[in-house]
Amino acid sequence: MRTQKKGKELRFSSFEMNTTIGQHVLKNPLIVQGIIEKSDIKPTDTVLEIGPGTGNLTIPLLERAKKVVAIELDPRMIAELTKRVQGMPYQSHLQIIAGDVIKMDELPYFDIVVANIPYQISSPLVFKLLAHRPLFRCAVLLVQYEFAMRLIAKPGDNLYCRLSVNTQLLAKCTHLMKVGKNNFKPPPKVESSVVRITPHNPPPPINFTEWDGLLRLCFTRKNKTMAAVFKKDRKLMLMEQNYKTYCALNNIAIPNPLPPGFMKEKVMGVLTKIGFEEKRSRMMDIDDFLKLLVTFNEENIRFA
Repeated sequence: MRTQKKGKELRFSSFEMNTTIGQHVLKNPLIVQGIIEKSDIKPTDTVLEIGPGTGNLTIPLLERAKKVVAIELDPRMIAELTKRVQGMPYQSHLQIIAGDVIKMDELPYFDIVVANIPYQISSPLVFKLLAHRPLFRCAVLLVQYEFAMRLIAKPGDNLYCRLSVNTQLLAKCTHLMKVGKNNFKPPPKVESSVVRITPHNPPPPINFTEWDGLLRLCFTRKNKTMAAVFKKDRKLMLMEQNYKTYCALNNIAIPNPLPPGFMKEKVMGVLTKIGFEEKRSRMMDIDDFLKLLVTFNEENIRFA
């Protein structure tokens, strides 16, 4: 059954929500208003909304912004949203793009992002947004509570992980409010949170692909020491291959073949040089990982 109210209505649809693609409509107008207020939207802003659904967030966005670009995968939702804005004074301010935001080669221009995003795409979407240029001002996102806690986790926290380090390298992450599951229709199985992600401007001068390659190795066993993590044969083989490739591409002479144990000795030498043999990923901060990457690079050891 469809529920409608005049003015700033909250709307639900007669069709079934597809929860497998994260369709949970935010029904509490106080939460919607809180998200809008914390987004600090300016009249000159273009707002990107991902998964607008029936438009409960879209309508107040249109009232505040110069333009709203809404990306929606479900044709039913597109039809519903199109019908809802018909005849409204800001109808022309809405652009709807049909498609999967993760599969898009490029995103349209936007100043800020405000969205209740499907939980299963949270991580790839955050990094897609942070890789977008030009940089946007901020993203205010409704996400799964545990995902939000991972974004803001600090060294030593139980949820501190590769996601925490990667996101905090590129942006400031702030937890704004917790949102109970009963604020949605249908209710999801987990609690939610609203977070603000503000990209660092300018972005750090780092090869993110290589940075992430290092973190992938470090966080395979975040409670193990660096010495224990990097002495594994599979990791040493990968690093040795990268080392050979980098040296070949840069005309750096190396023994051929490399002596037995060459890479293990080289890697352990790096850890010893900076006193990281007993360091554990779960306790290391961004500066620690930067120091580790720089020292590996000085020895021509690369991770991309």
